Amino acid sequence: MDQREKPSPDEIRRAWEDNPKTREHDLAARLGVSEAELVAAHCGHGSVRIEPRVSDLLTGLEAVGEVMALTRNDSAVHEKIGVYDKVVTGNQHAMVLGDDIDLRIFPKVWAYGFAVEKRDGDHIRRSLQFFDATGEAVHKVHLRPASNLYAYQKLMAELESSDQEPIISVKASGAGDNAVSPDQAATVEDLREHWSRLSDVHQFYDMLKTLKLSRCQAMRMAGEDYAWLLDNDAVGTLFQHAAEDEMPIMCFVGNRGCVQIHSGPIKSVKQIGPRINVLDETFHLHLRTHHIREVWAVRKPTRDGHVTSLEAYGADGKMIIQFFGTRKEGERERGDWRFLAENLPRIPGPTAA
Repeated sequence: MDQREKPSPDEIRRAWEDNPKTREHDLAARLGVSEAELVAAHCGHGSVRIEPRVSDLLTGLEAVGEVMALTRNDSAVHEKIGVYDKVVTGNQHAMVLGDDIDLRIFPKVWAYGFAVEKRDGDHIRRSLQFFDATGEAVHKVHLRPASNLYAYQKLMAELESSDQEPIISVKASGAGDNAVSPDQAATVEDLREHWSRLSDVHQFYDMLKTLKLSRCQAMRMAGEDYAWLLDNDAVGTLFQHAAEDEMPIMCFVGNRGCVQIHSGPIKSVKQIGPRINVLDETFHLHLRTHHIREVWAVRKPTRDGHVTSLEAYGADGKMIIQFFGTRKEGERERGDWRFLAENLPRIPGPTAA
């Protein structure tokens, strides 16, 4: 849909007023606009354009205190309540390493920012929302009753943009980072040699980049000693066992601009139709299991012995959600996590060409 066919800011605002309970992401899709365009249409009507200066944002958020951090993709929403502390800034990568809010951020992807106020009865809900160049949400920060409103307003004023137009120009979405290329130079032997020499899980991305392989291509090629295909119900089974056994896990949900991590046990798991929901005190997760096309268990060598992840992918080859057993640097993988990952129901994997 081109710009001329999109609804005007006035039409977008009326649609939002007429559908107050509809999630912004879903309403934007219904209107044929990006979520960033929907929020931008409210500039002067509850939204203020702010500069997506990630370093200033993260350091400023430390003073705001308790908030809810939200990172999502089309299939999973990850929410953590806590404070932004142990901030590490940088132009290429930034991190928040707090006990509750744990983020890996890629600042160059952040293109648009807004401070949003939305009335809910007698209350005003305040949030900071950030989007990539295509208008997809990369990260949001929602204020809580315990938040420091003065620090929030000070930060908002420091980041306020001189451009408050209610229309933005977004780029068309391109192929995902995990899109499969038909012609790949890497052979199975190349992949297995590089894979065997991994000594840290963070080297995995660089290996794929060097070999010009998507994650799913690498899984199919690696062999079942490194990666094996699981039944799609494996994710639900994982949640059930982790909750029943009080097993601490790491749960990653991300997009191109941000990855958000929960570390620790989970307690309250509820399945409603095709959605799995974790509804704990400081951690909420909403996962659309019907979006899952493939689930892989993946074994990666490290200096501390191999570690095992569980990774769910959508039809577009993009990762929806990833899990590890909770561990600290220098520790071996938890035995209960490894046992669970290795005994989830498998299905025959594809044979590499």
